[in-house]
Amino acid sequence: MKYKLIIDKEGEEEVVVRSHAPSALTQRIEDLVRSHSGEDCLVGYRDGEMRKLYFDKIECITVIERRVTAVDREGEHYHLRDSLRDLETRLPSYFIRINMSALANERHIFRFVPAFGGGVDAVFSCGFREYVSRRCFSRIRRRYEEK
Repeated sequence: MKYKLIIDKEGEEEVVVRSHAPSALTQRIEDLVRSHSGEDCLVGYRDGEMRKLYFDKIECITVIERRVTAVDREGEHYHLRDSLRDLETRLPSYFIRINMSALANERHIFRFVPAFGGGVDAVFSCGFREYVSRRCFSRIRRRYEEK
């Protein structure tokens, strides 16, 4: 593995990592870069309150009653003002798409359980359950098998 640091006071700051595959190291680098740039949380709203929701405390982001909602580690629901599409580009790589209307923090998926009709549900640490589409589940399975 090579390491290169270039200090250029006039150039734009960027971090480039070239790796053969995602690993624990690449994930730690991504987390460090995101927290350094200030992008380590979202703003959630509930009962007239506004609260910072740190990425590592969010278990799932899903659409409930036509509103984008984040579920935290305690199972509390917070409404978000961003679209799922925008969030998918901003969130770290450990947030994975599990169906067309949900992103999951794969670090907080407790287990996958069979659901009615041959489907699969993701069960999170807080007890929240969300349906996993067949297409997404096959991608998740491949991702787990690579690790």
